[in-house]
Amino acid sequence: MSISQRQTASGRPLRVAPAWVGAATPTGGLDNFPVRDAVWIWSVRRYARLALWGLPAAAVLYGWLTLGVDSPPGPLAVGLLAGWLATVSLIALAGLLAGSRTRGCALAGLLVALAGATVLLPLAALPADAVVASAPLIAGHVPGMVTAAGMITGTGLLLLGWAVFRSKLVNPADGILLMLAALAMGAGAHVAPPVPTVGALLLLAAGMGLAWTGGRLLPPA
Repeated sequence: MSISQRQTASGRPLRVAPAWVGAATPTGGLDNFPVRDAVWIWSVRRYARLALWGLPAAAVLYGWLTLGVDSPPGPLAVGLLAGWLATVSLIALAGLLAGSRTRGCALAGLLVALAGATVLLPLAALPADAVVASAPLIAGHVPGMVTAAGMITGTGLLLLGWAVFRSKLVNPADGILLMLAALAMGAGAHVAPPVPTVGALLLLAAGMGLAWTGGRLLPPA
């Protein structure tokens, strides 16, 4: 199998197979690599490099919500935008780790985080005493469901952070920050008010680090 040379965040050379970018190894070597596949690979790289910056942006918006400051769009619009940016960036992060040894953990973390976000999304606009006729949801159960969805999402982030830490592809410190942010944000209403804000700051630091090292790892097209 043909092997190419790249560098990790620490500057050391990293031996990465062509499967790292999701393409099969050509039988004639990299010199005979089809142009259409090369164009597709560069498009995926460009998407991953840009989409990773959605994670620190989502952290800023989430931190703004934890402060309880009134904003013109309203907390629901800000929360939905933060969730959308986080979803796009987590998909890019899982794609970045698709060729690493922690690809399974990264995929599991992405699926769990998406499951939690899917449960959290329809509950975001409901009042605490809402009764939903089309679902087994009675009065007073909304806060518990929101807490459970937040814990599921936090578990997904925790798995993604572990995948980053063990991947040896990006800076492992970013994985530690992502896991700490997952613990702080997943606790939700069970912790004191400053803790979710601290979680947002940790997510901001992790997102900035991942976006920066990801931009170095994936050369510009």
